[in-house]
Amino acid sequence: MAPGSRRGGARLLPLLLPLLVLPAAGGGCAAEGGPLEPFDALYASGVEAYYGGDFAGAARCLERALRSRRELRAARLRCRRLCRAQVRLAEPGPGTGGDLPFFGSVLRRADCVRRCEEPRLGAVSRHRAAEEVRADFQRRVPYSYLQRAYIQLNKLEEAANAAHTFFMANPEHMEIQQDLENYKTMSGKVSLIDQEARQHMEDYSAGVRHYDREEYELAIELLERALKGYYSEDEDCQVMCEGPQRFEEHEYLDYKAGLYEAIADHYMQVLACKHDCVRELATRSGRISPIENFLPLHYDYLQFAYYRVGDYVKALECAKSYLLFHPDDEDVLENAGYYEGLLEGTVDPATIKPRKEAKTLLQRHKLESHLLQVAAAGLGYAYTEPNYWNRYGARQDEHSVPSSISSEPEDGPRLSLTKKPMPKPDRELKEGGPLLYSDVKFVYNSQQLNGTQRVLLDNVISEEQCRELHRVASGIMLAGDGYRGKTSPHTPNERFEGATVLKALKYGYEGRVPLKSARLFYDISEKARRIVESYFLLNSTLYFSYTHLVCRTALSGQQERRNDLSHPIHADNCLLDPEANECWKEPPAYTFRDYSALLYMNADFEGGEFIFTEMDAKTVTASIKPKCGRMISFSSGGENPHGVKAVTKGQRCAVALWFTLDPLYRELERIQADEVIAMLDQQHLGPSEMNINPKDEL
Repeated sequence: MAPGSRRGGARLLPLLLPLLVLPAAGGGCAAEGGPLEPFDALYASGVEAYYGGDFAGAARCLERALRSRRELRAARLRCRRLCRAQVRLAEPGPGTGGDLPFFGSVLRRADCVRRCEEPRLGAVSRHRAAEEVRADFQRRVPYSYLQRAYIQLNKLEEAANAAHTFFMANPEHMEIQQDLENYKTMSGKVSLIDQEARQHMEDYSAGVRHYDREEYELAIELLERALKGYYSEDEDCQVMCEGPQRFEEHEYLDYKAGLYEAIADHYMQVLACKHDCVRELATRSGRISPIENFLPLHYDYLQFAYYRVGDYVKALECAKSYLLFHPDDEDVLENAGYYEGLLEGTVDPATIKPRKEAKTLLQRHKLESHLLQVAAAGLGYAYTEPNYWNRYGARQDEHSVPSSISSEPEDGPRLSLTKKPMPKPDRELKEGGPLLYSDVKFVYNSQQLNGTQRVLLDNVISEEQCRELHRVASGIMLAGDGYRGKTSPHTPNERFEGATVLKALKYGYEGRVPLKSARLFYDISEKARRIVESYFLLNSTLYFSYTHLVCRTALSGQQERRNDLSHPIHADNCLLDPEANECWKEPPAYTFRDYSALLYMNADFEGGEFIFTEMDAKTVTASIKPKCGRMISFSSGGENPHGVKAVTKGQRCAVALWFTLDPLYRELERIQADEVIAMLDQQHLGPSEMNINPKDEL
């Protein structure tokens, strides 16, 4: 329930049939041979073949697109590593011309990279894919096409692997979840392979699982392998950051910077990219937020695992490595002291040092941070240092403290991991306030709806008002409104239409719809706002964040055996991550939204039930059948994941409302609508026949 506000872009979940973003280059895949074919052209050809019904051609082109992208990265890595080794950067000398040796070595390295890359890649410009294409590959959208093509070709196992690969980056995608269940049913047992798995993260997750089962030797083997893979990936990430950068604050053709300013601009972007490698390596595919404290956690698990297998030297080594990142961690400090006591008389604890690779990485990371902050202060470079090593960042679903630790003696070591504390609400949560209007009927509260900050009401508007609002909707709605014109933003099986309050008033003022009917839309949304503000006992003003009259229409011929949702499970002010059981309150989510409401206009359709779920996006906690005058309202955070079941027949219409307690995020169109209303009142053009003032307050 989160259409694109005028204040920012919506986070649209990848569909099984996403829109084509590039024209096909030549139609079909050219024969392999010669320079590497650009992955964006192959992708476009694969999508074109898919829509043309050539599923074998689609599978072939999409497979080659994925392979081409991997080969492109491998070729760039190989050449940059080779030229780093062959051409060392010279140190600048004193006096006039002293910088020539340095710049000469820069030019020779650039020439080395070009000569190395060109035979395999061709001209550099061939591989500059559009941002939309890069985003599709990041979200693994090609695998969504692939699984459908494989199904048509009766390649069940390949389809299952493609679907699983897509799902690992898009766990909220309900239709893919159902497809995976179908594959398992149809084949009995299908081994699912994530074809884009990052090995260091796979090893880490497997190591943690063995740790939780107290299989410490296996945990050590996998966590050590994960560390080795991490540092190898870190080197690759550093090298890849030396590629082209985007000058975000400058139009390239108009860029007139001097030599050192231009070098500084480019290098600061390279340096910021390198500095962020620790975040990149800790982030699962398709996610925005990393596993917090990811690298230090390896050492924390290992220090305790080595202790449990009796290797106290390695236990102390890993404890000291962890303390490089968190030198004031009391638990690990105690552990290190305990290990030193165990080694007394056999090994001098002072000779046991933190691991060299951890020390080197942390020193480099601190120097990068210093340079970036110097640039921010002296050169006007925009930079804010993130908290990369948040000690309390262990996710509850992955890093639980094993129960066996509690049985350790008081003077024994402890694991420093702590569960991530639940965020404290910035206000006291209440409900049960007056409904203000005598005709509004209370139906269910939060407890009856199996959740938090939820309420279901009936008779918020009358049957006649529903009919009048529906007539207005038919005259003002635009397909794809709020979603950049995408007529089917959530599912290809329905058409989405919408309109704003300001548009309704504009049409009413122009005489294209009855003015009183247009005013009704404004008035009922204000009535809903007052009810929500009063019922949840808010001690500050609730402002409109976005107001949208929306209808979803089932498309004929596309409803048979349908198993997707009309609107996928999501939360309104955070990014739902069902796999991690988290909701990340960060952009592109509308983090300023505090409360949401849906006021329904009709019931003459099939399907379309509103559902609440647990944070796993699967377990339904409440299901609500829309009808005229019914309103569901709830707080907008991760405590209330929700979605809409498929509309399989007819048209489902509602007024969707989002509210904020922050006046900085008031809906701009609502402010303009308020001005239009004031003007109409001055001209005595009259309100709707509905009185929104709660004079009949209960």
